[in-house]
Amino acid sequence: MEKAKQILELAQQYCACTAENLSRLVKLPSESMREREVQAELARQMEEAGFDEVRTDGLGNVIGRIGSGSRVLAIDGHMDTVGVGNLDNWDSDPLSGEIKDGFVHGCGTVDQKGGPAAAVTSGRIIKELGLDKALDLSFYLTGTVMEEDCDGLCWNYLIEEEKLVPDFVISTEPTNLNIYRGHRGRMEIAVSFRGLSCHASAPERGDNAIYMASRACLEIEKLNERIKHDAFLGKGTVTVTEFKSGSPSLCAVADFARLHLDRRLTWGESKESAVAEVEKVVRDMHARVDVLYYEGVSYTGLKYGMEKYFPPWKLPEDAPAVQTGVKTYKELFGVDPEVDKWTFSTNGVAINGKHRIPTIGFGPGDEALAHAPNEKVPLEDLVKASAFYALYACRIMDA
Repeated sequence: MEKAKQILELAQQYCACTAENLSRLVKLPSESMREREVQAELARQMEEAGFDEVRTDGLGNVIGRIGSGSRVLAIDGHMDTVGVGNLDNWDSDPLSGEIKDGFVHGCGTVDQKGGPAAAVTSGRIIKELGLDKALDLSFYLTGTVMEEDCDGLCWNYLIEEEKLVPDFVISTEPTNLNIYRGHRGRMEIAVSFRGLSCHASAPERGDNAIYMASRACLEIEKLNERIKHDAFLGKGTVTVTEFKSGSPSLCAVADFARLHLDRRLTWGESKESAVAEVEKVVRDMHARVDVLYYEGVSYTGLKYGMEKYFPPWKLPEDAPAVQTGVKTYKELFGVDPEVDKWTFSTNGVAINGKHRIPTIGFGPGDEALAHAPNEKVPLEDLVKASAFYALYACRIMDA
């Protein structure tokens, strides 16, 4: 308990520093593939906090390390954000990074620059207390890129190209300071329809791809009634998020249509099962079903891609990574945490869903404010997250 008290006191002592660091990060716009400036600032903050090594990989992820022990813990936070949207929906400048009324305000405070800012302070605490010398631990902070465009891509790169394979990972996506142990997966599917064009004055001579796709839309909506349910992750879903069509002219029957499907996958579902469901719907139509592929160019100029299939994942509640989180929380704050799941998707789809690395979520801020105007994170959340990551690094050694 003495160590927990020391860590929490230092986290409180460094509250203003953590908030100011976050404010600096928020002031730098960093939509996916345009993270260069914010990554340089995060690297500077790690160096100032005394990290032993700070480097940037080929994709643009910033990797900070403290210690060189055999057990590896990584704290992950993506540094890219969505756009600010309609400025009329914001009460103040979304890039102000203003610190007032017990909050840091601005785009990315919750999703999710607040987590990495808190973890920089955790590193400072670990160094100040000499925990890096006392523990056989390598403590990593990864400020990752392109997550909003393609979640998990950055961690595929870290694991497959950089060979960074931690024993445990904490995602700092917002959790309201609850401990999360999974979420549904997702995939993006395109359904393309090939019709036969003819003059619109005699539509019976052709085969209208828009009608095919429209009938498919209604059947895809009905799929939701039959999709699996998991007691923890909940129900899978599917919805049409885009409808495109084409014809030789506006006086001609459409010979092409395409649907974009957002498919959320619950436990027990797979890429193959989800594709088979859609193929069954369109089996009597001139249609093709494809899982989409993402390929983006990072701010470093590197082109990197992956299939847009992101598997569901969950850890058992009695898993060492989860139980260490529960004990860490109770030791610091004197109460039991809520153990739950995210509604949305995170880099966990790659870290655990694909690569099976034990992962939990613990992040400052309200998940409901992600991708929303008037985003803000409580200073108290930043303090508690800073303390949690530092103490977890100590307690995971016993897991």
